[in-house]
Amino acid sequence: MILSDAAILNAIEAGSIVIEPFKRSALGSNSYDVHLGKYLGIYPQTILDARQHNPIELFEIPAAGYILQPHEFYLGATLEYTETHAHVPFLEGKSSIGRLGIDIHATAGKGDVGFCNHWTLEISVKKPVRVYAGMPIGQLIYFEVEGIVENAYQHKQSAKYNQRTPYPVESMMWKNKF
Repeated sequence: MILSDAAILNAIEAGSIVIEPFKRSALGSNSYDVHLGKYLGIYPQTILDARQHNPIELFEIPAAGYILQPHEFYLGATLEYTETHAHVPFLEGKSSIGRLGIDIHATAGKGDVGFCNHWTLEISVKKPVRVYAGMPIGQLIYFEVEGIVENAYQHKQSAKYNQRTPYPVESMMWKNKF
């Protein structure tokens, strides 16, 4: 079951959902709009290696915007810091973003109960498009969880993305044993 606007507000009041900064105007009938943070990251390497740390180069989006290019891969982050303690959050691109040919995630649209951070966005574009810090980029949808969560994300030993940061975070696949 997807939470309605009233249910999202109740969860915020109860502390089981945290959104900072929270703007009532960003609350839809069953979702919350999130915005593009001011930092983007790119991998400078031509070839990435899943067993190696592939650091990213960060830069700030200028006030005049930044033109994203096709065949490039960008990591961004939401302006909003979120916590979800009793629901499963899903991040989807806004339809207006999709109509500009912008994809905001390649695979990581679902969060875990206990995820507490800014969301890293996996951005690619179909055509060159100028983006701006603070622009609406996606929407969070919250699903109810059936049963007790025994191992929330923020308490998992294997959690790799729980250090609070407003910056996009590169892949931590290299920390897995395979």
